[in-house]
Amino acid sequence: MTHHMLDNLELTSLLSFSYSASINELHTKLSELGFGDIRPAHGFIFKCINPNGATGIELAEHLGITKQAVSKMVDYLEKSGYVMRQPHPTDKRGKIIVLTERGQLAIKAKEQIIAEIEKRWTNNIGAERVQLLKEDLKSLIYEINAENVPSKLRPVW
Repeated sequence: MTHHMLDNLELTSLLSFSYSASINELHTKLSELGFGDIRPAHGFIFKCINPNGATGIELAEHLGITKQAVSKMVDYLEKSGYVMRQPHPTDKRGKIIVLTERGQLAIKAKEQIIAEIEKRWTNNIGAERVQLLKEDLKSLIYEINAENVPSKLRPVW
């Protein structure tokens, strides 16, 4: 995509393209590091269960999806070695989902890659403008959501 193709795009499209490009780069690099089986939606599960684990119900509420959908994702992540189900510390019948060492390594890799992307943006437009961009986006999010700023970030499905 050339520069002039971007000239007539509205803000939402520019935000969408920058988000998609960043997520694509993140997943390409995760893949190169041996985490190619992680999908964008899984990152939200990781965020929710780190550091103390979470129940399936908590994940479903956090992600705004059904318990069945969460269960499928957790099955997949458990088979891939990122999470494991453990007995719930207080609820005898319940299970709690926690990160494995591989899951924690994936999170560390993700944080490093995101930091590299942000550093490149900083090199490109300068630290002050990146900081201003962050502040402006926060203001817009607050303004759009008025009083109901989400306490938890939900994925863009």
